[in-house]
Amino acid sequence: MVIGVDVGGTNIRAGLERGGEIIHPRNAPFNTRGSLRETLDELMHFIRPLFDHDVTGIGIGVPSVVDVDKGVVLNAANIPSWERVPIKDILHDAFHVPVYVNNDVNCFALGEHRFGQLKGVKNGVGVSSGTGLGCGLIINHQLFSGTNCGAGEIGLLPYLDHNMEYYASGNFFRVNYNLSGEEASRLAQQGDREALKYWEAFGVHMGQAIKSVMYAYDPEAIVLGGSLSKAFDLYKASLHASLQDFIYPESVKRLKLYQSKNPNIALLGAAALVPDPS
Repeated sequence: MVIGVDVGGTNIRAGLERGGEIIHPRNAPFNTRGSLRETLDELMHFIRPLFDHDVTGIGIGVPSVVDVDKGVVLNAANIPSWERVPIKDILHDAFHVPVYVNNDVNCFALGEHRFGQLKGVKNGVGVSSGTGLGCGLIINHQLFSGTNCGAGEIGLLPYLDHNMEYYASGNFFRVNYNLSGEEASRLAQQGDREALKYWEAFGVHMGQAIKSVMYAYDPEAIVLGGSLSKAFDLYKASLHASLQDFIYPESVKRLKLYQSKNPNIALLGAAALVPDPS
């Protein structure tokens, strides 16, 4: 069995992967503002209850770029003390099993390709929208991280007066309406007309993000994940409408656009970082 870990900006999740399923999932708040020692101790304390002699490796997704070969986390934006942290070596010394580290959205895309909506897709993209906006790339059935694990950072592309993440993540609702995405979704589900308009506008911006992905990578399929994907029904009409001016209309017709269905898909992707020993 393999332990999959997903480190977020506010929470940490982990579980054991067995046969394409996550068993004994755990979820807890993560003190991202703690010191390096405090955050590492918290991480290892969180993982330890899952560890036993049957565990053959640990895969971990982090909200940052990573030196994938060395397993070093670099400049995690939401964890200030993680500027250059050799997570691979630290966890290996603590648990004495192989450890593999990658970006959290890359893990999401890998999970979808191995176990979810992108299974069997040769060239696909996982787009995650929540606290931030990013994407993970599957090219020729392989996860592509780029030279510095920075491939797919579409949220940082210039867009309007800010960048894509400013308009196509939870930030859009916070800045413009003083609401969280969850609050905006609840109001819209209750029929609030203003909230429905918020989501219509959000869908237009998300459509622009999808077009950026299409121009850059020309994927066969895109799967939407992250917390805002749960509200996909509220913005899918305006998203699809915004794709209609894409310069290659046949590409739009052929594109498969999915909503992520498995809440543990990022954990499965993190676990899938560990090579199968067989």
